[in-house]
Amino acid sequence: MNPIRPCGPTDVPQIFSIINDAAQAYQGIIPADRWHEPYMPLDELKAQIAQGIAFSGYEVTEKSQPKLVGIMGIQDRGDVTLIRHAYVRTDQRRSGIGAKLLTHLERTTTKPILIGTWAAASWAIHFYEKNGYRVLSRADTERLLRKYWSMPERQIETSVVLTK
Repeated sequence: MNPIRPCGPTDVPQIFSIINDAAQAYQGIIPADRWHEPYMPLDELKAQIAQGIAFSGYEVTEKSQPKLVGIMGIQDRGDVTLIRHAYVRTDQRRSGIGAKLLTHLERTTTKPILIGTWAAASWAIHFYEKNGYRVLSRADTERLLRKYWSMPERQIETSVVLTK
């Protein structure tokens, strides 16, 4: 059985939990003015899903019950595809789940893929580089973030964009 599946409305509580568990790694790393608790409020998650982010989840069985342990979103933005919100539960990291989700989502599009992340999140940048992506120039990063994402200028200043 394939452990990767599309997520639906009933998965939102688990997606919310995974994002906010995994995002604890950002605390004290990203600029303090960009950190908040929870990292992604539930209303923001629901709004982003309504704006077209489709999540896939990596599921394991624990005590005979299926449980999502990793999620990754994909968003069609016309001429490009964005990978959004790639998170694996803290206790499941470094087990290949993120790479499997990324490979799965890459297979669903023929468009160029862009990935945005915090410039200070060196582990995330390393993960994407290990999977064939490269960090774009500062000028390209700023131009692409303004074109394809909706975020405050402060976040643009402190983020990078990667592509293959």
